[in-house]
Amino acid sequence: VMLDEPVNGLDPDGILWIRNLLKQLAAEGCTVFVSSHLMSEMELTAEHLIVIGRGRILADVSMEGFIAMSSQHRVVVVSPEAGRLRDLLAGPDVSITSSDPSRLEIEGIESPRVGEVAAAHGIVLHQLADIAPSLEEAFMDLTADSVTFHGSVSHEGTAA
Repeated sequence: VMLDEPVNGLDPDGILWIRNLLKQLAAEGCTVFVSSHLMSEMELTAEHLIVIGRGRILADVSMEGFIAMSSQHRVVVVSPEAGRLRDLLAGPDVSITSSDPSRLEIEGIESPRVGEVAAAHGIVLHQLADIAPSLEEAFMDLTADSVTFHGSVSHEGTAA
């Protein structure tokens, strides 16, 4: 079965019906190819991805494997001593951002290491979580050099 953008224009019930039909066909042993630009829908439906860019296969891998290939894995930490923890984790290959004084988003260190550093220095953690990228983030990461037109916003605030 081969479908191109099968859920475009459907209401939520229709989308759920198509999603369940595709899963049922796959469970019965059918090969189901779906071409879609709706990453959130593909993340819910697909088990295996083939990504094509500029006429070349960029990926032929499981959904889990595709997302794992992305460089956008983050660790989120919430601590009353986030500033102190930031200083302890800082390094050349580590990126740390913060949306408030008690929360850190860290790239470049795995969560077990963050927890070990916090424990070794007696820093209380209220949250320590791995945040995997979405399919859309992983797709954009992989295809950044394989698209003709990039989605961006110009300085005037209009789409470029």
